[in-house]
Amino acid sequence: MESTLRQLTAYVAVARAAGFTAAAAQLHVSQSSLSRAVADLEKQVGAQLLERDTRNVQLTAAGVEALRIAEQIVNAHRSGMKELQRFLHGESGTVAVATLPSVAAVLLPRVVSAFRRQWPRVTMQIMDGLEQSVLGRVLSGDADFAITTGEPSGRLEHLPLVRDTFVAVLPQDHPLGEKPEVSWEDLAREPFLAIGADSSVRRLTDAAFAQAGERAAPAAEAGNVATVGGLVQAGLGVSALPALVLPLLTTGSVVHRPLSGPVVDRRLDIALRVRRPLPAAAQRFLDALREARAQEQPLPYGVSWA
Repeated sequence: MESTLRQLTAYVAVARAAGFTAAAAQLHVSQSSLSRAVADLEKQVGAQLLERDTRNVQLTAAGVEALRIAEQIVNAHRSGMKELQRFLHGESGTVAVATLPSVAAVLLPRVVSAFRRQWPRVTMQIMDGLEQSVLGRVLSGDADFAITTGEPSGRLEHLPLVRDTFVAVLPQDHPLGEKPEVSWEDLAREPFLAIGADSSVRRLTDAAFAQAGERAAPAAEAGNVATVGGLVQAGLGVSALPALVLPLLTTGSVVHRPLSGPVVDRRLDIALRVRRPLPAAAQRFLDALREARAQEQPLPYGVSWA
């Protein structure tokens, strides 16, 4: 039979107090139960740990070594239980958030920074990717929740967070840049640079052109927003992108104008697994996002709280 934590705790108390009376008062137990715990420990290790007399106790050589080891175990247990309590109260642990690259780079940093100042023991893990990849991370359990596009399903519930308005992205000195507002019909007459077909941005731009009664066959397409921005900067065509991605484009390399006919918003939601409670730290971060929304903290151009 292995030594128990109760026995080790009793032995440490007796050894440090050099007596059973003081140790029993410290632990709020009877002297007889304390004596039994120490005797059981000696029986299990097969050695005498204490030399007893009527007034106090002294440690044997084996007792000195046993005290060193017992204190390591008791202190490690105490430290571990404290860490567990911090985790259960959301004061430590890891928050894993899956999200789109523009959200990870533009929307989250300010919230994460404020959250980490308040809860420095909590580690943030940001996993960015395209819509289906992001949702898949939540469904698999790799992420606590997601901030992304997409529709609610039987396995995921969506909580509205922000609305991200599409804008026309143009090369500098492009004639359309002289207009205060650009239409989807205007963009359809130009070489259009599109995001790859597996992106939610592409789905929304295709739908907007269809709603405007236009068909814009891409002159080129790329999977990365920054790549599309580079193609626009090089004068190879025009594009339509959510306003949230504008900070990811090279400053001064392109111009943007409001888009109309129709005005298109990309709704970004918090996606959670249905009937799956969040770890306490993840719930704290979700609350921080909701607080930022409730306080209507400033957002980049073209982005508004939902």
